[in-house]
Amino acid sequence: MKVILASSSVFRKQLLSKLRIPFKCISPNIDESRQKNESVTSYVKRLSIQKASKVAESHSGCIVIGSDEVADLNNKILGKPLTKSNAAKQLKMISGNKVVFRTGLCVMHSDTRRYYSSVNNYTIYFKHLDNKLIKSYLDADDVLRCAASIRIEGAAINLVKSMNGKDPSSIMGLPLLKVMEYLEKFGVNVLSK
Repeated sequence: MKVILASSSVFRKQLLSKLRIPFKCISPNIDESRQKNESVTSYVKRLSIQKASKVAESHSGCIVIGSDEVADLNNKILGKPLTKSNAAKQLKMISGNKVVFRTGLCVMHSDTRRYYSSVNNYTIYFKHLDNKLIKSYLDADDVLRCAASIRIEGAAINLVKSMNGKDPSSIMGLPLLKVMEYLEKFGVNVLSK
């Protein structure tokens, strides 16, 4: 069974590669706007399902993986900063605070449209970040396409006081423990040739 990652994210591609299964990446190109009064959890779950559905529409006989991640600071979504100035503002906002990284996941069979879906939460408690630390961090790592300017597998570990969650891969954009569980339900054996 072919596996498709409904994403153009380099980070998700790197993560899925760790499972040693053949797959290809296809960008779903969906409207990612948050709906009025939509909770953060409902939002990431809906987007992951929509991403998988969009790719499944035009690819038969496949298992499609859709995922979406947001950083939730007191119910305020911190997206990708895209500029260093925005990144510095985000880092000042999260200084000394708790941020919950919510990652929606959907694994769907493209023919039957049957799917498994979940939202994985991973909480990070940040140190107090002064301007010098923020500047050093932004000079050390490319975080402009990372939610809340945090690339935990990079230099962001220096900003963390503590972390709490079941699957650390979820904060990088793809909860591999759930991905493996759902793939196995569709008969895709991870690490087998």
